[in-house]
Amino acid sequence: MTERNGLAVRLGRAAALSLIAGTVGGAAILAGQAIAARSRPYAQPELGLALRAAVGRAGAPALRLVLLGDSSALGVGVARLEETVGGQLAHLLAEGPTGRRVQLSSVGVSGSRSTDLATQVARALLGERPDVAVILIGANDATALARPADAAAYLGSAIRRLREAHVEVVVGTCPDLGAVRAVASPLRQVLAWSGRRIARAQISAVLDAGGTVVDLAAETGPVFRADAGTLCHDAYHPSADGYRVWAHALLPAVEAAATVAARHH
Repeated sequence: MTERNGLAVRLGRAAALSLIAGTVGGAAILAGQAIAARSRPYAQPELGLALRAAVGRAGAPALRLVLLGDSSALGVGVARLEETVGGQLAHLLAEGPTGRRVQLSSVGVSGSRSTDLATQVARALLGERPDVAVILIGANDATALARPADAAAYLGSAIRRLREAHVEVVVGTCPDLGAVRAVASPLRQVLAWSGRRIARAQISAVLDAGGTVVDLAAETGPVFRADAGTLCHDAYHPSADGYRVWAHALLPAVEAAATVAARHH
């Protein structure tokens, strides 16, 4: 299923199942907004984006960094590796006080939900073991109105498998879907509500599984709501500026995880 079609199905389901559509008129409004959202052209994964890259000076302390998750782990919405959240994180780590040589890779798949993480973990652990894994997941669970407990359980399982393989894990929770401009109100509020429920469940699951959590909605939501430039042309996926905001929010946790990983070498 393509990202556009998958999103369309999820938005339609959100409208159909919304608890706030208590009247025929409310349901009609939500249905109309879902149709409008489905008809929008959404950004697609850029085939030219490299899934593996080395960033930083040769001879610097090495750090193997892998991204797992949905379209945000791939960088849908931008055209260059340097503009993705992974690329920007790698450059920040390379240019930071420790000056690391980052071996960057991504096993994320556009449209993924938490149920898809098991396959991604298996791919991430092929070959050389990564030092740090960054997981960005939850938006598609929220738009599908998935049960938060179920989504959190799959996420927790993925983290435990990575931790058992001695990989440090940082999770960016479901972002603030109330900032998405591709969807009109009140459907946008429905998605925001669903996203908050997913994020709350994720926070508990990450901590229980031994990972580090970054609440992207709390830390970056106000910026995305205030600045339309944080979203790309489809008004749904982040732009290069949006991914930069996320990278800076994730950086302290990733730096700390990298320091812990270096001690274990």
